[in-house]
Amino acid sequence: MSETIPFFNRMGDEERAAWTGALRSVLPGHTIAAPAEMSDEAAAAARVAIVANPDPAEMARFTGLVWVQSVWAGVERMVGTLPERIGIVRLVDPVLGEAMAEGVLTHTLYLHRRVPEYLAFQRQGVWRQLDHPRASRRTVAILGLGELGRACAATLTGQGFKVIGWSRSARSVPGVDCRHGDAALPLVLAEADIVVVLVPLTEATRGLLSARMLSYCKAGAGLINVARGPIVDRTALLAALDSGRIGHAVLDVFDTEPLPADDPFWSHPKVTVMPHVAAITDMESASAIVAANLAAFFADGTVPPTVDAARGY
Repeated sequence: MSETIPFFNRMGDEERAAWTGALRSVLPGHTIAAPAEMSDEAAAAARVAIVANPDPAEMARFTGLVWVQSVWAGVERMVGTLPERIGIVRLVDPVLGEAMAEGVLTHTLYLHRRVPEYLAFQRQGVWRQLDHPRASRRTVAILGLGELGRACAATLTGQGFKVIGWSRSARSVPGVDCRHGDAALPLVLAEADIVVVLVPLTEATRGLLSARMLSYCKAGAGLINVARGPIVDRTALLAALDSGRIGHAVLDVFDTEPLPADDPFWSHPKVTVMPHVAAITDMESASAIVAANLAAFFADGTVPPTVDAARGY
């Protein structure tokens, strides 16, 4: 039976057209429709929607929705804004995990091999060699041990780094020293040479790395944020960079994106700015996962695991 599936998004025209084409190619028996072009009757009849940072107001007419499938891993903007009756399904894609692991490894090696310092030497015309400890003597803390965090942990341990994992609840990851709970976080930060932020953004993690938490970090520790900007208190981070508590920060995510032209992060000598590219959704693999989830639902009503509204992920 053919169904009309609304695709809610805030993409530009080119990106929207590409995603619509990809989704249509893997869902040939169904119609992928722009919500604004659907009648009130069709909107009320829709049981499932595909979403990418949707506008909740635009979804008000879709009173029959059972669940929505996100094509992004992050869904924090939907939690608490959509009606409770609508299940929210995150994109869980191994290809995305591989991309994130590659990105985190890149940034970790960038800090481990002291590239920011060599770039500063280059600007000054200074020829100077620095000490390079072995990877096994570096401790990397990964905050967040979900799908992406576990993929990063496996890659870093494979590279020889000592990895500590932290999560809000107990986790077990092969080769990783796993800690959990609020009381463990200061101890994890105090041990880490490099801290990687990968927790989801929720009310519990907003401002998680506050001035107090950053004060527990080793002097000169590196920080990599590839999760969401508001998890790290930006004022506290700037102060920690200026004091030397944080030696260098690689920031891929920010409170406001794109990062405003006058933001101090752009020109700070101890900050590397990346334009939210640590792990970009692979359209081909994501579309295939979306199609499989929808096929199961249309066949027998199976809804994939949904976000726990209380936890926010």
